[in-house]
Amino acid sequence: MLGDHLKFIVFMLSAVCIFALPANAQAPQEETLAGPDAHEAAKAAHGHLFGDWGGARTRLLKRGVKLDLHYLSDSLWNVESQQKERFASYDRVRGTVDVDLGTLVNLEGLSFHATAVWQAGGNLGAYLGLIANPSGIANTNTFRLDSWWIEKRWLNGRVAARLGQFAGQDTYGDQDYGKSYVFVPLADNLDNLFTTIESFDPPSTPAMEISVAPLRHVYVKSMVLAGDRAPFSHNPTGLVPQFRGTPVSVSEVGFTPGKKASAVHGPENVESRKGYSGLYQFGAAYNPGNFTMPASATTRPGNYLLYWMASQSLWRVDPKEAKGVDGTFAYDWSPANVNRNNTTLSAGLRFNEPLPLRIHNTMALGYVQNSLSPQFLPSSAPAWKTERGTEFNALFLVGPLLLQPVIQYYADAGGGSQRAVVLGFRTKVEF
Repeated sequence: MLGDHLKFIVFMLSAVCIFALPANAQAPQEETLAGPDAHEAAKAAHGHLFGDWGGARTRLLKRGVKLDLHYLSDSLWNVESQQKERFASYDRVRGTVDVDLGTLVNLEGLSFHATAVWQAGGNLGAYLGLIANPSGIANTNTFRLDSWWIEKRWLNGRVAARLGQFAGQDTYGDQDYGKSYVFVPLADNLDNLFTTIESFDPPSTPAMEISVAPLRHVYVKSMVLAGDRAPFSHNPTGLVPQFRGTPVSVSEVGFTPGKKASAVHGPENVESRKGYSGLYQFGAAYNPGNFTMPASATTRPGNYLLYWMASQSLWRVDPKEAKGVDGTFAYDWSPANVNRNNTTLSAGLRFNEPLPLRIHNTMALGYVQNSLSPQFLPSSAPAWKTERGTEFNALFLVGPLLLQPVIQYYADAGGGSQRAVVLGFRTKVEF
């Protein structure tokens, strides 16, 4: 075990020399936030509730410093279920800074990112015993530094390297259309990516990543991260990186028809939806550590997960604009003998600007199913069923304010025979 730790630390430190290499002009920065935290529209389009902070925001941006502060909340009710009705609200405040060091101090191709989060509230998914959480942000109550990294780009963004503390699930197996949905498997990432102890936010772990876009529409990226099985307790503030657990490796290859690929792919937004753009991903995660077999107390070395994802514009009113229909599909698989929730499937349709309104609006229909391995079934218990969830929501963006009412239906909740109906809405405010 100690040897694995030393190898991981040496590998991380050796990456530092990469940042000493000369760079070409830096490509425009990609979106650095993921899932529901990412922006539905470019900041210039949606504005901020407090405006330009007396011109301070513009002055900082001209010097390469980009600030983001927003509030995000999921308010949900289980209007029908085996459990008593309950209202649950989960709230998040996130602050982010992105610094282009080429603009600020003439270190061409170099940038810095850091984000901190406060989040708290009720987790309706845990209360209902669901596999697919109705809220894409509900997690553990915390106030901490989430992630930070230093990034270097070369060849106009076609080659990039990151070193710091960040989460694998922020960019590997992350849904490209995530902002258009509320429940987890489509709003953020597939439910079971953590089976290999792939890190997630906000308890990000030390990591490094290398990304390359060898062709105009193709990128390849790979990262290694600390597979910490108890990141909240080992690093409660996020301020002191912890090299705990085994080194987990995650890799992905992506194909981006209709738009140029960069080494560091960011989530899509209203602008990037124009035309027939798409994203096709295949990825794999591997953890060499020991995992317990369900039928006994013995362990086996190694665990892995494979995922396939596709997001594609299907129809456009105007081939060069965004109004129309998009489709998404994702599936993952991991060995049933060491993973309780070993397969997840999701699919969805999104309608861009379906209502004749002056404000930006979408409607989205999503479906997810989670299967549980029968090898984890307790003795004499009835066989597990496949949990199926369906969601329909509408999204309205009015300047810095976002409102997203939603209805969700779950069949065979938690792998049992119960059903649940959830109503609610998501709100987001950009300060």
